[in-house]
Amino acid sequence: MSSKITHSGKGRVIVIGAGIGGLTAGALLARRGYEVTIYDQAILPGGCASTFNRRGFTFDVGATQVAGLEVGGIHHRIFQELDLPLPEATFCDPACAVFLPGETQPINVWRDREKWQQERQRQFPRSEPFWQLLGKLFQASWQFQARDPVLPTRNVWDLQQLVGAMRLDTLITVPFALMTVTDALKLYGLAGDRRLKTFLDLQLKLYSQVNADETALLYAATALSVSQSPQGLFHLQGSMQVLSDRLVEGLEKYGGKLLMGHSVEKIHTQGGKATGVVVKNNKSGKSWLEKADQVIANTTVQNLVQLWDFPTANFQRRIDKLPESSGAFVVYLGVEETAIPPNCPPHLQFLYDANGPIGENNSLFVSVSKADDGRAPTGKRTIIASSFVDVKPWWQGTLEDYEKLKQLYTQTAIARLGEYFKLTPEMIIHQEVATPRTFAKFTARDQGIVGGVGQRLGTFGPFAIATRTPIDNLWLVGDSTHPGEGTAGVSYSALTVVRQIEEQEK
Repeated sequence: MSSKITHSGKGRVIVIGAGIGGLTAGALLARRGYEVTIYDQAILPGGCASTFNRRGFTFDVGATQVAGLEVGGIHHRIFQELDLPLPEATFCDPACAVFLPGETQPINVWRDREKWQQERQRQFPRSEPFWQLLGKLFQASWQFQARDPVLPTRNVWDLQQLVGAMRLDTLITVPFALMTVTDALKLYGLAGDRRLKTFLDLQLKLYSQVNADETALLYAATALSVSQSPQGLFHLQGSMQVLSDRLVEGLEKYGGKLLMGHSVEKIHTQGGKATGVVVKNNKSGKSWLEKADQVIANTTVQNLVQLWDFPTANFQRRIDKLPESSGAFVVYLGVEETAIPPNCPPHLQFLYDANGPIGENNSLFVSVSKADDGRAPTGKRTIIASSFVDVKPWWQGTLEDYEKLKQLYTQTAIARLGEYFKLTPEMIIHQEVATPRTFAKFTARDQGIVGGVGQRLGTFGPFAIATRTPIDNLWLVGDSTHPGEGTAGVSYSALTVVRQIEEQEK
């Protein structure tokens, strides 16, 4: 079957993917009068910020925390426009407790600015000028981003938005625009501080996909400062699914449609423009062409080039030259509450000296549910531990090789977690793992990669992957685009596309 474009309103928009970026773009466009349909091959919306349930436990698939719910934050702005209440949430404080090798006392990243300043001065003597620089760059960058610049620019209107977002306070960032975090450490004579460098490498890997040697300084300033007041990282009551469910509510409130269990097999183009998509109903197996005025892909950029017929040579070369993205190995545990140490922070990060297969940097990022936060029955908790991994080994060899690798990683991760949590067999009620193959199956991300494009100098800001693609009326949102990964980052990319579409159709 096929469909015709209906021109009642502002035109028809099809969104590929119901991750946070796709849901945000769809809901905002529906609110602004567009006819919107979102297709996703999964069962539940949310993408890497969705959840699954097992034996009374609710596990967050990937993302476990949210930024941008504070007044003026991106999610606060979005829910105001959609006229919906904010999801119930509490601040993560500390945002993270980081354990370096051989150390039993963590480095606590506190939300309170003075408390965090005291902590870092105690942990990293002589480093305060470096942190003060990050603070100044963050304030300038945060104000700049709040004025909705378009990066990278691809036409005159984009450039106007960029210039319009600049103020005198933006000028402080200019001398540092082409510096990495390690460059800044050298500037303050801290390049030899191995402990500080290790801490930065660990934290930056979570947010930028790469370490201090490669992460763009301006991106790092935001990633390392956003957890402090008046901003902060939030723990949602219930689960991460609450965020996507609220966005679905906004979409449907303004007449938009969400169809799960439907895969987009191809983006149809004609005369250099996107004109629709080929959709497959995964249950019936039937495929058809859905026409549209605009097509938004909430996919990885690697998935995007597989969806349209003939990607332009320059664009294809750009994607082919991107450094390989990471995958994730994740352990999901439902445990007795007594397995959790008293006063355990909601997020922890462990770096290990010992040899063994725990990801690219031998570390684990751990999220622990709170009592009565809706993720576990009374007297129980969830523990989610993840590590970035190279995706290639998970796709090589036989199925038996894959199962052996998964078992090795699982045993190693449980043993490492057992150094902090009480994980005797009677304490573990449910245990499950996810690998790059799992993420590829359930999120359809190419090779199961997560976290988007690393925020290196060559892929950040003016050098990032643009939301405008070389095909007219085809847009990209999500963690492949500026300003990067995380629910706040992908929501900014969605808002950018909404504004670009509205301007184009004036």
